[in-house]
Amino acid sequence: MTQAIVDLLRPHRHACKTLTFDNGKEFAEHEFIASCLRAKVYFAKPYCSWQRGLNENTNGLLRQFFPKGCSLLKVTQAQVDEAVYLLNHRPRKCLGYRTPHEVFYNLPVRPLTLHSVALCT
Repeated sequence: MTQAIVDLLRPHRHACKTLTFDNGKEFAEHEFIASCLRAKVYFAKPYCSWQRGLNENTNGLLRQFFPKGCSLLKVTQAQVDEAVYLLNHRPRKCLGYRTPHEVFYNLPVRPLTLHSVALCT
């Protein structure tokens, strides 16, 4: 798990200043992770989910695609990739209606294109 975290985040190390973990055993080698990524590591207190707010919010967004009770063993990589793509390309009010993808890659603001639709009764 440790090497997977490093491999996943290393290409984005410039944007990864801090990491906040819970107290799971998968983060036992946190010092190695911190040194590889040159990031500071913090630990959330047990039962204080608000200390990892982004993680909790993202879990809620993912539940739109994978409801509670859904067996993750039956979820395909293609389904995960689609959910990630849709979430990263969904405009967010907190980002000025830009997408996380646009903000992360510092893409220029694109003018909103409105399509006209005729409604019939």
